[in-house]
Amino acid sequence: MPWTISSSLDDFRARAGGFLAAHPAANTVLLTIADRLAARGPHYYGDGVPVFGWWRAEPDGPVAGAFLRTPPFALRLGLMPEPAAAELATELAGARVEAPDGAAALTGVAGGAAATLAFGAAWVAATGTTSTVRTNERLYRLGEPTDPPRPPSGRSRLAGAADRELLIRWFTEFAEAVDIRIPDVATVVDDRTAAGQLHLWEDGGRPVAVAGASAVIAGMSRIGPVYTPADARGRGYASGVTAAASVAALDLGAGEVLLYTDLANPTSNSIYQQIGYRPVEDCVELAFGG
Repeated sequence: MPWTISSSLDDFRARAGGFLAAHPAANTVLLTIADRLAARGPHYYGDGVPVFGWWRAEPDGPVAGAFLRTPPFALRLGLMPEPAAAELATELAGARVEAPDGAAALTGVAGGAAATLAFGAAWVAATGTTSTVRTNERLYRLGEPTDPPRPPSGRSRLAGAADRELLIRWFTEFAEAVDIRIPDVATVVDDRTAAGQLHLWEDGGRPVAVAGASAVIAGMSRIGPVYTPADARGRGYASGVTAAASVAALDLGAGEVLLYTDLANPTSNSIYQQIGYRPVEDCVELAFGG
């Protein structure tokens, strides 16, 4: 079969690592998840066993598609042709019958819109479940870094240990606002603070916004989360801290700086383009039910 499915992160990185690195924008989420699993162990995202896969058009051909899943989260597709996505759904649906505690637990899929919709259609056809769009996103790449058109007052700085409780609260509020699950907020905050990945915007000596910048992997860094508490919004702080985090990622050697926006939020899509981000592709997350 063209798809190879494995529970071994080492095999996944050995077989598909070159493909992921050759297309860092389309595979950005897979690259960062695999990197964190390698650093922190297979249960960093939850108690389930991660699953990985890579696809070849021909048995001896080069890898041309990849996915991973860290239960209980949705399956994440990397770059792949639509027929490969549909083939993967059909194969996983067959495994669902044989292993009801494995593939049967699949509750969603996310990735580039074309491949994800192809997977969703094949999954629904094979399993009889329903499919609904959970989120529509757009992936952006930084072009020429540009200062915000209306620079906010204040300055950026790296988060430190003294910011821990504030950041835990903000990460929790962010997760609730965008309806995502962070399994262990405190661990995520501690890890990213220690790695110098969290940037704060201060105004009058008070932190008013945060932006993360992931480690540089295969020349790529991704910005996120970006969060401003409700009482500090509308003053340009998100633009300022995102611009600062983006330049910091470039300074660390990133050739591509990426971020995702929710297409339902026209404000964020506008402000990121104002500081130099340009659209790459539309992405979607589907939720399965029934």
